[in-house]
Amino acid sequence: QLQLVESGGGLVQPGGSLRLSCAASGFTFPDLHMFWIRQTPGKGLEWVSSAESHGGRTTYADSVRGRFTISRDNAKNTVYLQMNNLKPEDTAVYYCAGSKNWCSGYVCYEKFLYDYWGQGTQVTVSS
Repeated sequence: QLQLVESGGGLVQPGGSLRLSCAASGFTFPDLHMFWIRQTPGKGLEWVSSAESHGGRTTYADSVRGRFTISRDNAKNTVYLQMNNLKPEDTAVYYCAGSKNWCSGYVCYEKFLYDYWGQGTQVTVSS
């Protein structure tokens, strides 16, 4: 059974940066597409980014494109989310998720779409 554990969240000022990590245990990680989804109290779940299992394809929500970068290291069973130029509206609990099925776009926020789901890490952007 694959488990996902996020880390790297915290409090940061507007304009600052954070890098989230999601470590996976289990041997199926390289074959899974990986995703970041966030949840805010007011807006609910929002798909943020997707990274293909092989091939290197990455996609982003319009709200984060140009500021966030998803990457993965299959040798370390880890997926990352580098977040730059953070804004208060980026404040959320960030979850990583994995699935054998590709998903990209604003509809990809539902938890049932994913085979694996982490426990989340809080990111707060505030001065």
